[in-house]
Amino acid sequence: MHKLDIDLIEMTMDIMKYAINRISISQPEMGTPKNEETLKKLVGETITEKGIGGEVAFDLWKEHLMKVNVPVDHPRNLAFVPAAPTRAATMFDLVTSASSIHGAYWMEGAGGIFCENEAMKWLVSLTGLPKGAFGVFTSGGTAANLSAIVTAREYWRSQNKQNQQKRGLILTSVGAHSSVKAMAKVIDADVFLIETEDRLSGSTVQKAIDGLERQERERLFAIVATGGTTNAGIIDDLDGISTICEQENLWLHVDAAYGGGALAADSVRHLFNGIEKADSITIDPHKWLFSPYDCGAIIYKQPELAKQAHAQEGSYLDIFKDEGAHGFNPTDYQIQLTRRVRGLPLWFSLATHGTDKYKESVERGIELATIAGKLIESLPHVELVRQPSLSCVLYRRIGWEPQDYTNWTYDNHKKGFALVTPTKWKSGDAFETVSRFCFINPDTTEKDIEMILETMV
Repeated sequence: MHKLDIDLIEMTMDIMKYAINRISISQPEMGTPKNEETLKKLVGETITEKGIGGEVAFDLWKEHLMKVNVPVDHPRNLAFVPAAPTRAATMFDLVTSASSIHGAYWMEGAGGIFCENEAMKWLVSLTGLPKGAFGVFTSGGTAANLSAIVTAREYWRSQNKQNQQKRGLILTSVGAHSSVKAMAKVIDADVFLIETEDRLSGSTVQKAIDGLERQERERLFAIVATGGTTNAGIIDDLDGISTICEQENLWLHVDAAYGGGALAADSVRHLFNGIEKADSITIDPHKWLFSPYDCGAIIYKQPELAKQAHAQEGSYLDIFKDEGAHGFNPTDYQIQLTRRVRGLPLWFSLATHGTDKYKESVERGIELATIAGKLIESLPHVELVRQPSLSCVLYRRIGWEPQDYTNWTYDNHKKGFALVTPTKWKSGDAFETVSRFCFINPDTTEKDIEMILETMV
């Protein structure tokens, strides 16, 4: 399987041509969905004893399988949190894969880890954390959040032996990302949810803490605030919450997986005041910092606490502790041992374009949200649910029921025109189905927004 022959060389050239074409086009085709049964009829059996051959498999991908995907970088993909990796980052993702580097330990991946660390220094500088703060790249926000909370819990347990026998408690809001509740299950902790999807204030947090029973308060070890909610782009009162965490001796984790990219934007940087006092911060470069999937990041105020929580022991790993292997070992600071150097494409893109271009591109996402908000206010059939925040816009089609939003989403998707999905927003005591834009791609135009809104008439 590993020998180099003429067929493999030709296949390599075909794949490179495909990659060059995909990187070069400004607006990729919006895939149209097909179910599994239909795809099976189209491509047949692909995993066989003798193999179907690279040429046949690649043709099946190009002809059928690629065309049912929705590219995250399509200018009219405004659902969830899309992505828009730079061409430089995408190209270097190919280099990253071809280089076959294991990014767990400096001994094996010194060059790749060095580049990751250069990119990480810039990320850390955006947060304003004090000297000594640092982080590592992870597979995404969920892994980053989990790594942070494991670190927080282990630190809490180290402060008091009695805590080692207790089931921990985390406080956050219902507007926090779903991964917060998911990772609490993983570490067998409880979550106290404050009932607000809007901005979580310091006073609300203090009230929630004061309302805990004594045993619950003794189990509370961390507060998770959000630096840009996925649903609406809302930034919690980071300054007020950080002050409370200092007073109450609680770990503050800021989940800025989506919104963290906006730290680069001068127009909204002040909204994140207080993030510099966090104990840990999640940022996903594969969201608003134009890196390919998968690339998250976890940053710690005191990285040594993360190392105490995550460093793995094993006889075959002892060599990495030897003086001859000294260097920064990313695996010591998060939950994964095996890891690719997923920060390399970000490094190359930053080195290629410079940080000023990144600032401009993030600002463009914020500008597009403002443009969309004004367009919505000018049209009679739609209205804003709330003012745009960061690059998120929530709006309703007047007179529509929940199923209308769902039908509209599928209709545009099946046409290969756009992917815009509904969400829910709490209006008073009830949840309302509404529509949502999330702008990441600087190539999205005002015309794109106009055309999407016209399909709602």
